[in-house]
Amino acid sequence: MKALVLVRDKVLELQEVPPPEPLGPDSVLVRIAYAGICNSDLQRGFGGGAYRYPLIMGHELSGVVEKSFSGGRFQPGERVVVFPLLPCRRCLPCQSGDYAQCLDYDYFGSRRHGGFAEYLFVPEFNLLPIPERVPLEHACLTEPCAVALHGVNRMNIRPGQSGCVFGAGPVGNMVAQWLALRGCRPVFVVDIEAEKLALAREMGFEPVDAAAGDPVAEILSRTGGAGADRVVEAVGLPRTFLQATQAAARSGEVVFLGNIRGQFVVGEKDFSSILRRELTILGTWNSKVVPEGRNEWTTVLESMGRGIRIAELISHTPELEEGPVIFRGMTEGGLGSFRKIVFRVRP
Repeated sequence: MKALVLVRDKVLELQEVPPPEPLGPDSVLVRIAYAGICNSDLQRGFGGGAYRYPLIMGHELSGVVEKSFSGGRFQPGERVVVFPLLPCRRCLPCQSGDYAQCLDYDYFGSRRHGGFAEYLFVPEFNLLPIPERVPLEHACLTEPCAVALHGVNRMNIRPGQSGCVFGAGPVGNMVAQWLALRGCRPVFVVDIEAEKLALAREMGFEPVDAAAGDPVAEILSRTGGAGADRVVEAVGLPRTFLQATQAAARSGEVVFLGNIRGQFVVGEKDFSSILRRELTILGTWNSKVVPEGRNEWTTVLESMGRGIRIAELISHTPELEEGPVIFRGMTEGGLGSFRKIVFRVRP
């Protein structure tokens, strides 16, 4: 089969590779239809962050069941999304269903080969059905949308509270959409890219251009000096982590969602301000697929096209063969402005 292989740091090649092997008796063979590129793929492939070489990346996946097993829940032809975390199912967090906190997990696209390939064997547990009305192209973004929802779920939101997101990329935009659906008014979206801010405005959010001035001062100005009640950092830079705390209102909640790049240092004045304003600072990672049938992943799939807008977030849908050129353009700037890039693998 064809696969986009990370041969070594900064070197991607389209190769013919052996077909995947089942992971166990409950493995389902999935024909990958669409696979999204995550910022973590850029750090893994072009920042020396890979666990192994060679590696087939890709963990934002939708596809069609090619082959199942006797007595399985899924039949050939069914459309599915892939929960990429493979829990050990033995440790204490797993026993309570908190699989994202598993002490010995595996992961498609990072710790083991993932979905930038034509086929992937997936345990039945890791598959969820796609509603008929949801396009496969949109469904592959269930994973990042569930990550955004999980971050919002960490907060105690009451309708009418103000929200703020640092970062207008796809995940930041999804966070803003979930905040709005929870009743936050207004929702500020901070970024430095005009196109992303324009999309935020078109979707009903209040853009804050960090390239034009101090975004914290702007948010304080627009809230009468109070700050935003619920703030999410979705960039991953030390500066925006600090700005997220500075922009929060008294007794506000701040969620750190972005993958940190660099050293986050809080000075004495800012630390004292965090204490005096009694901020709640929360970490977040991944998402939940329990309880079965009503969890963050099923909520995302049910909400696509019914409150959550996905189509506007996808800017490019290249073939898998274009992968080396696409990644080079993303990392070296030759691609220009882009939002979410989704590979068409075998639609």
